[in-house]
Amino acid sequence: MSTMTREEIEQGLQENRFAPGGTARNAHAEVLAAAAEASGDSELFRDALDNLINSYLYSSESTKMLVPFARLLQEYDKDPGAFSKGDAHSLFWQFKWVATAISESPEIPLESATGWLDEMERRYRIAGYSERPVRESELWFADVIGDDERAERAYARWQAADRDDMSDCHACELNGQGHYAMLRGDDARALEVWQPVLAGDKTCAEEPHRVLATALLPLLRLGRFEEARAQHLRGYRMARGKESLLPSVGKHIEFCALTGNEPRGLEILAEHAAHVAPLANLDDRLSFHGGVLVLLRRLKDLGHGHLPAVPYEGVPRTVAELYEVLRADALDIARRFDARNGTTRVSERFLARIGGAPLVDVLPLGVRSAALPQPEPAAAPVAAPVPAPATDGAALAELVRRARAARDLGHPGSDGLWAEVAARVGPADAVDPLVRVDVADHRALAAARAGAGDAAALVTAVRDGYRALGRQERAALSELRLASVAAQSGAAPGEIRELLAVALRAAEALEADEPLRGRRIALAELSAIRLESYLRSLEATDAHDHGHGHGHGHGQERAHGELAAELTAFVASYAQSLPDLVAEAEEMLGRIALSKGDPERAVPLLAAAAARAIEAGRPWQAVDPLVLRAGVLMSLGRPEEAEEAARSGLAHAGELTDAEQQAVVRLTLADILLERADAAEAAELALTAAHWFDQAGLTADGGARARLLLARAYAHQHRNADAAEVLRSTLPDLLEHGEQQALAVREFLGDLLRELGEPREAAEQYLLAAELVKGWEDPRPQAGLAQSAADQLSEARLTPEAVAAYERALELHRLSGDTPVAEVRILRSLAWLAIREEVSATGVARARTLMAEAAGILETPQGDAPESPELRSELAQTWHQLAQVLDRWVSVHVQEDDDEDEDEDSGPAEALGDAELTALRLEEVLLWDRAAGVYTDLGGDHLAERFQCLNNAAWTERELGRPEAGAARLSALIEELRTWPEGSVPEWILPRAERTVAHLKD
Repeated sequence: MSTMTREEIEQGLQENRFAPGGTARNAHAEVLAAAAEASGDSELFRDALDNLINSYLYSSESTKMLVPFARLLQEYDKDPGAFSKGDAHSLFWQFKWVATAISESPEIPLESATGWLDEMERRYRIAGYSERPVRESELWFADVIGDDERAERAYARWQAADRDDMSDCHACELNGQGHYAMLRGDDARALEVWQPVLAGDKTCAEEPHRVLATALLPLLRLGRFEEARAQHLRGYRMARGKESLLPSVGKHIEFCALTGNEPRGLEILAEHAAHVAPLANLDDRLSFHGGVLVLLRRLKDLGHGHLPAVPYEGVPRTVAELYEVLRADALDIARRFDARNGTTRVSERFLARIGGAPLVDVLPLGVRSAALPQPEPAAAPVAAPVPAPATDGAALAELVRRARAARDLGHPGSDGLWAEVAARVGPADAVDPLVRVDVADHRALAAARAGAGDAAALVTAVRDGYRALGRQERAALSELRLASVAAQSGAAPGEIRELLAVALRAAEALEADEPLRGRRIALAELSAIRLESYLRSLEATDAHDHGHGHGHGHGQERAHGELAAELTAFVASYAQSLPDLVAEAEEMLGRIALSKGDPERAVPLLAAAAARAIEAGRPWQAVDPLVLRAGVLMSLGRPEEAEEAARSGLAHAGELTDAEQQAVVRLTLADILLERADAAEAAELALTAAHWFDQAGLTADGGARARLLLARAYAHQHRNADAAEVLRSTLPDLLEHGEQQALAVREFLGDLLRELGEPREAAEQYLLAAELVKGWEDPRPQAGLAQSAADQLSEARLTPEAVAAYERALELHRLSGDTPVAEVRILRSLAWLAIREEVSATGVARARTLMAEAAGILETPQGDAPESPELRSELAQTWHQLAQVLDRWVSVHVQEDDDEDEDEDSGPAEALGDAELTALRLEEVLLWDRAAGVYTDLGGDHLAERFQCLNNAAWTERELGRPEAGAARLSALIEELRTWPEGSVPEWILPRAERTVAHLKD
């Protein structure tokens, strides 16, 4: 067995401290602790034990910390003086973690657990610490063993005790206080306590992560659905993939199960499939698997028990199988807790949790989730089927009456009513023959809409059925439907025209006193006009394909003119008698105007179409023209009118049953409102639109557009985490919508991730976006994206990668030849990267060269244009930053002189002499003075930068032994600024300048 050296152990401990939490980190920490113990070095062993305890804490094996903590406590008792003040503080702090681990370990007897709490109290009292952490630990122990009176006393003493440096941070304490209120059934109080954490005012390493998850169900129970949705999006993003936060992940899964978002819950479960295993921390296991079980039970109840879930212990499991194995394991754990505690509290709470009912039917989350498949049909019974109960005659008659009224009115609910009639009419029922034909008519119409191959046969049978019953007005309508079916199936134009003629003759043949005769004739005429347009376009296409298409565009224009004339004549003929059909004609006229490039003509036509539909008592028919009109008005730069039209469309959409129409009207209004800077309402509408598109089966198309708009609306509200989650979920769909869309989306996501402080991920998106524009003739888009990627790579401290990206961006900017500011900023960034890892002579020389190159670009005249203020400002900034680079170089040498024991790698290879340091400081002063002069010329907008330069120069003068020169600079500035108009000088500048002058004169 090889033995690790002290240096290897120390290096391993350093690496382990920054490794991601989890079993791999724990295993490494265990090896290091064993090696440190074997070395016989007590100090090294203590460091290794401390590292092992911290490793266990941030994992699902936190209860394992008891053994190394006991060893570390033994080391302390043997020689307290060997522990520094910080080491002793850390040891006593860890007592709190151990108290939690004891509560979460059913194998520790109750007497031992109580003994540990007593020991914690004794040691804290001797060390002079407040009892506050002790009482909090006692509270949770008393709660888990069901001693509510003791818990209440402990809570009161916890709150009454003083805070000291052994107390948990405010965020963690608020978590506990709110959690206790929630356990006592006071959701409102819990949320009130948690508010500073939820708002981000109180945070720590694991907050608000945990509170965001715990608050989800209280928010739902209080009906605060919008907050619950936002906290889920934000909170899951924070908890995702963190082993120590698996209980929080379980709460997010539970939230999805109880809000109609089972597909989202399955996705989260799949992301954490590796942790659906026997976790070492039994309390975490019970909590995480509890949330999973809520989801699995919901899926079973919905008929999805057969779906594949995730493996357990290496064995693939269906939803039902995983539910059974996790439930049995969890109940066993709960019973073990109860046996240790002498109560049934853990089991009771667990069973209540996994039996929880949905708190809302569906709460749209905005993120994209794959739809669940249709549930498995129930197995066919072996025995003879039980006869259906007899249908109540009066009830059926009333239902048929309502269905016919809705059908005659063209109401969107007609299909649903006829479906209900069909469900009530059995094959053997004695039913009015007309009702049977009406039901057949409903089925034939559905087949026609779906383009079914037997649609024509079904419609023909319905026509014959109506004829046999003497209902010629219905038969005439069926004749017209046959023409539509033929057109839909791609029949020859001649055949379609013949069917249209038959339909018109059937309508004209109706008795003169038939109330629907005029309507049937008008409908046949309008259908003929509509279909004739389609037939002419087919014939024109055929002619073009056969080499006769020289006048294709002109012919199409002529066809549009003829169609418009026919529709105009139709409007004139039926304006007074059939407003709903005229509304259709006017909507067609509006669309023709748009196709001819005349939006101004389309606007009144679409308005008239909507008005006539409303006049006819068919407001749902007004929705499409209003939505189209809103879009046209936005294109014409008339947003107020566009919003009015879209709002009117939404107001009239209440009775629509088509999910796509519901989605489109909301997305249209959301788009308008976002353009008008009403991001909050736009987000609400886009969220609902995405939900409707999903219902329509258009998740990848309309749903993706809605989610993109939702992400934009969230970003406008500075809800960047929400925006990023929504955008990520639909990214694969959006990338399929063309190169421009993919480019915009990648860059947008990169911007969001940059704002969220995730530089690696942001850089990845910028680089992927840059790949999309690699072959473009204009190099500037790729250059800008490469530069953004470089900025983020630099932020992530990936120095070699950042340098490569900056150099590529610089090369591309130089190809365009018109981006001097971008070139200069890249050169300055490269200069700073040259001294990031080590401030050395070589690095400083490289930085000097790059800064000089940047200044040279700015000092070179840019064509015949007058001197640009922007370029002058960039030149001043370049001098300023060069002075800062030199100051870093000076500081390294001064620090080296002050601390001879410092690690030699952090200092320069050869120290500079006094003369060289003086020369560098003089150069710094010269550069800052030059920069300040430029800022002076540029005016008040650059006062802050001017002050910074003068302030830096003043302190450098002090280092040169000339403090009076530095004070004189700032005194002159102070006198000048006192003459400036009131309110033109930032409040902080004069006081700060005066303080610096006073320091320099002391």
